[in-house]
Amino acid sequence: MPKPLQYRTGSVIYFQGDAADRVFILQSGTVSLSYQDIETGEDARDTVQPGEFFGVKSALGRYPREENAIAIHDASILGFTVPEFEVLAQANTRIIMKMLKVFSNQLRRVHHQVSNLIEKTEEVPAETGLFNAGEYYLKNKRFHHARYVFSRYLTYHPSGRHAAQAAKNLELAEAQAGGGSISAARLASSPAAVPRSPAQQGEAAKAYYDAVSLISQEKYQQAFLAFMKITEAEEDPEYVAKSSYEVGRCLFLLNKFDECIKHFTALITKYPRHPDLGGGLYFMGQSYEKLGRKDQAVTFYKKILTMTADEDDAVGVKAKRALKALTGA
Repeated sequence: MPKPLQYRTGSVIYFQGDAADRVFILQSGTVSLSYQDIETGEDARDTVQPGEFFGVKSALGRYPREENAIAIHDASILGFTVPEFEVLAQANTRIIMKMLKVFSNQLRRVHHQVSNLIEKTEEVPAETGLFNAGEYYLKNKRFHHARYVFSRYLTYHPSGRHAAQAAKNLELAEAQAGGGSISAARLASSPAAVPRSPAQQGEAAKAYYDAVSLISQEKYQQAFLAFMKITEAEEDPEYVAKSSYEVGRCLFLLNKFDECIKHFTALITKYPRHPDLGGGLYFMGQSYEKLGRKDQAVTFYKKILTMTADEDDAVGVKAKRALKALTGA
């Protein structure tokens, strides 16, 4: 029998990369599916309405989820195992026809995007293609790959049109390959930017570091208001992204656990590759734990551990400790 499931506003139904063992049908509420557009690289969203299925392709194809699914309004959902869904589909041809229509539209869209990508690739010189590959790796924090590609670029194109920027990117990749993280704004908009000092970054940087100082003084409400002011001003994308994370941290420190969960859910939707994503998931897990919803806390701690390959990763260590305290495992 299909399993009825209830998700509150802001709850994560599944993450991109999770194992897919169920097909869902939305009975009431609204669900958002967020993923990366293969043509533009931008974050895209689809909205699931009551009566619609989601999670079908990955479950039937036995491959990991391709998108994040988040309840944006309280949602009532039926979850089918693959065998249960196959029985349902065989008994109701309208379901099959509806799925075929949806898949046909998606295939046409993907075909159009791939065709555009092929055309663009044919127009890009080999030199630019190599440079773009390095920027892709840098943007996705694959620093060892980025270092290799930019070094190859400078070897083959020492006087190329992107040589100056490639040298800067190589320096950044080498520094990051040894540790550290890239800011959300550089990842989202200008991943190859050279780090700037606070003095170079202006008023947004000063306001950000002043707010960080307030947290160290345990003045959480004042810090919260300061970070909110930065995000609302939207003057510097880098510090808007950084401050958005700190807003969620302040909400947790202020014991506003429901608000913390909702905030970090929105942050994940807006910045699915935020460098502090693990920290955000940890605060969500902690918030669920404080609210007594331990099963959901366990889900978030386990998700963090699937994301962190480094045993010494600070967030991973905290998640492992929290998971052990809840489950004894």
